[in-house]
Amino acid sequence: MSQTDTVSRILDAAEVLFAERGFTETSLRTITSTAGVNLAAVNYHFGSKKELIQAVFERFLTPFTDALVRELDRRVAEGQTLTVEGLLESLYRVGMGSLAEQGRDPQRFMRLLGLAYTQYQGHLRRFIVSRYGDSYRRFAGLLAQALPGLDPVTFYWRLYFMLGATIFTLSSYDAIEAILREDFGAQSSLPETLERLVPAAAAMLKVNAE
Repeated sequence: MSQTDTVSRILDAAEVLFAERGFTETSLRTITSTAGVNLAAVNYHFGSKKELIQAVFERFLTPFTDALVRELDRRVAEGQTLTVEGLLESLYRVGMGSLAEQGRDPQRFMRLLGLAYTQYQGHLRRFIVSRYGDSYRRFAGLLAQALPGLDPVTFYWRLYFMLGATIFTLSSYDAIEAILREDFGAQSSLPETLERLVPAAAAMLKVNAE
């Protein structure tokens, strides 16, 4: 087994187990057993469980943030008016597209993001801020510019209300869509759900802000 294969197997196992069980509840021995490697391989390639958690997020976030920056650059270069709805549409479309290109499960990624908040990991927040803070601040800054009537504290909370609704909806998409089919006899694909989410999330940000 090559080193690249070993790293990929460890990351794949960690991604699934962290999303299913949480960070605290998942031991390195469980990960190595699932990946079919020994504990020394994790220590050699990642150094510690904290660094493994960071590597799992890096594998998702680096392609996503790179793609989002390119999208924002394009829209600014074309002189487009950046509305709240347009920015959210870009966020969702680029995010789902990036995950699809990687062959990654969107629901799993959203569960991991949710866990990053519900199972507070200080090292993970510091890692994300140091690695992706510039991209986050740029996107948030463009949103704030599109909402000139909001004070910073209100904007902060509404941004997290929006992110919370997004994470819950996408991490639980299969279960929510199953309820829709059972109770209403209707179906909604993930792209259709995102189309419905954009105006709802935008309204959460915009109320009394314009």
